[in-house]
Amino acid sequence: MLARQRQTAILGRVRTTGGVRVTELATEFGVSDMTIRRDLETLHDQGLIAKVHGGATAAGPGSTDEPGFHAKSVRQSTEKAAIAEHAARLVRPGAAIALSAGTTTAELARRLLDVPDLTVVTNSLPVAEILHADGRPDRTVVLTGGVRTPSDALVGPLAVAAIAALHLDLLFLGVHGISERAGFTTPNLMEADTNRALVAAADRLVVLADHTKWGTVGISSIVGLDAADVLVTDDRLAPQAQRVLGDRVGELVTVPAKRGAE
Repeated sequence: MLARQRQTAILGRVRTTGGVRVTELATEFGVSDMTIRRDLETLHDQGLIAKVHGGATAAGPGSTDEPGFHAKSVRQSTEKAAIAEHAARLVRPGAAIALSAGTTTAELARRLLDVPDLTVVTNSLPVAEILHADGRPDRTVVLTGGVRTPSDALVGPLAVAAIAALHLDLLFLGVHGISERAGFTTPNLMEADTNRALVAAADRLVVLADHTKWGTVGISSIVGLDAADVLVTDDRLAPQAQRVLGDRVGELVTVPAKRGAE
C-alpha cells in the first residue's frame, strides 16, 4: 500500500472513530510504528488530525468550518446587539449602503428600520428578509444572486457581477475571524470574493466583529486590517488585540455590552 493510500485510510478511521493508536495501526497495515508516526505527522501538518501521545484524534474546527446562521446567531448576542446599536448611528438618511452576510449585520438591519430613504444592497438572505418584511416604501433593498452558503449568504460569480456595477457610500462587513497576519477572514472561498467586491464598491468600510473573532483565521483573507476605516467591536477585546488593531485600522471603537443579557 502506498503512503498516500495508507494516510487516506488512517484519516477515514480517525473521522469515523474519533481517534487511533499508533500500535494498532502498525499491526493493521503491517508497517513499523515509525512509519505510522510519519503518516500521522503528515496528516497533522495538513491540519487534518491532532496528534496526541501514542496516536491521534480528530482535529478541532478548522479554517473551512462554517457554522449555520442560526448556530451563530445565539453566540455573543449581547455583544452583537451593542455593536449593531453603535453601527446604526453611522447611517444617514438617503444613503446607499451595503450589509454583508452575518449575524451582526442582521442585528444592524433591525436597527435601520426607522432610517428613511435608504438603499440597501446585501448578499444576506436574513438581512434582505428583515428589511423587506418591514415594507417601508422609501427603502430599496437589492439582494444579489448567487450560491447559498451554510450561513445564508449568496456568493460566487453572479453575486460578484451584480456588486461590481454599484457605487455605495458605506459597507458594513461581518467577518469570521481577525488576525494580525491574515487580516479579516472567512471560511468560504467564494464568500471572500464576494466580500472583496463589496469592499471595492464602497467608499467606506466599517467592520463589525465581536471580541471572539480575534485570533480566528478562516481559509481566505478578505482584506487586510488597514483596509477598515472603522472597526466596531465590544469591550471584551483583549488589550493586546486592542493595541494591534488600534495601530492598524482607521478607527477602533469598543462598545460596552450589557452584562447578564446573554
